[in-house]
Amino acid sequence: MRHIRPTRRLATAAVGAAVLLGCVSGPAASQSSRDPRPGAEAKRVLVFSKTAGFRHDSIPDGVAAVKQLGETGGFTVDATEDATAFTAANLRRYAAVVFLSTTGDVLDATQQNAFEGYIRQGGAYVGVHAAADTEYDWEFYGGVAGAYFQSHPAIQPATVDVEDHAHPATSGLAQTWNRTDEWYNYRSNPRDRVHVLASLDESSYAGGTMNGDHPIAWCQNYQGGRAFYTGGGHTKESYAEPAFRQHLLGGIRWAIGDAQADCRPENGYRRLFDGTRASLDAWRQAGPGSFTLSDDGTLTTTGGMGMLWYAGSGFGSYSLKLDWRMAGDDNSGVFVGFPPSDDPWSAVNNGYEIQIDATDAADRTTGAVYGFKSADLKKRDRVLNPPGQWNTYEIRVEGERLRVYLNGVKINDFTNTDPARSLTDGHLGIQNHGADDEVSFRDIRIKELPAKTDESANSATSAGLMASQGD
Repeated sequence: MRHIRPTRRLATAAVGAAVLLGCVSGPAASQSSRDPRPGAEAKRVLVFSKTAGFRHDSIPDGVAAVKQLGETGGFTVDATEDATAFTAANLRRYAAVVFLSTTGDVLDATQQNAFEGYIRQGGAYVGVHAAADTEYDWEFYGGVAGAYFQSHPAIQPATVDVEDHAHPATSGLAQTWNRTDEWYNYRSNPRDRVHVLASLDESSYAGGTMNGDHPIAWCQNYQGGRAFYTGGGHTKESYAEPAFRQHLLGGIRWAIGDAQADCRPENGYRRLFDGTRASLDAWRQAGPGSFTLSDDGTLTTTGGMGMLWYAGSGFGSYSLKLDWRMAGDDNSGVFVGFPPSDDPWSAVNNGYEIQIDATDAADRTTGAVYGFKSADLKKRDRVLNPPGQWNTYEIRVEGERLRVYLNGVKINDFTNTDPARSLTDGHLGIQNHGADDEVSFRDIRIKELPAKTDESANSATSAGLMASQGD
């Protein structure tokens, strides 16, 4: 029998249509970087700034800034220009190594091997500005950095377009970020290999050479480790700029594992909601309550109980991505696979909900297919950011198989066997649960996938095949 929801859940009611201007809460304070084990020390970060080519006069300012960020962010910072620090034993002491405007060949073969082993064993790389002008003949380094420097125009103002609003390096930035720096052109576009966080609007300055697609900050999971790069940081003034300092701190926090984000490459998605009022034209409110739309492009639940659903079309096989944030112990969810209706119970009774709730029962908490299957709670807990910070869901539907990824990690794998339901054609919605719940959403995007054949959909129910398929 279908599990009956308690009275906190959706209730049938008249349609509410308003999407109102409002405000959302600001980001929470940073998590501590201290190892939770009794007596353990704070995580350590090594700043490496050796140069064998051009030397930036901003390096001392950069080193000082990272040390200050460590004091407020809860991690300890060591700084060196001595390449002999790159031994396996020494690198194991550090949660991340920051290459701060290094240039030229700065490590010998033995030191390079030590760093490769460090990354492959779960270490982290943070590259700042001229880190891309480093070690051109070391293939591994080019991979972990993401791209090599090619040229740059004069220092000048430019507009940075923020592409990812959930990653801690960019979550505090507006849609566009206007700042002055030395803007690198790169030898290749890394977009297919990395997750782009921000890119340059080449029409906003002179000297861009990347044909209008100009990544300037990115992250990736690389050969067992984590890697973050930002092209900013040429000028001394950068390291006194609050927004750039927060950008750099967010990249370091992600690198050392104090914040989670989806850093898989993301290509081929289109926006269903891009933060503008115009993009809400294809959405409809079912049931009471509504969502406020803030100036930063965030939708936040208000009132309830209802659902905002995408009426523009239904979807079959797809990857749906969206960013969400809870204010506290709140309740919401993402509905998929339901027929078009302004009755929210249509989604409850005919579709599936991917739950957002910090403290409910296992089959009704964050990552669960509500009432049907719990998430892998150990994996979920390792990658879940706390209230006040953004998380990213990928909900991947292929045939009757539904997979849930949280911040890039698969936490649920469910196959529909209910003949009264089908995931192969349905609509999508986000829930406004109740007056006391405050959950925010932004950047709802979708990538349609090739339809699964009946044969492949049926074979996907095989546990052995499901276990062998890549994620």
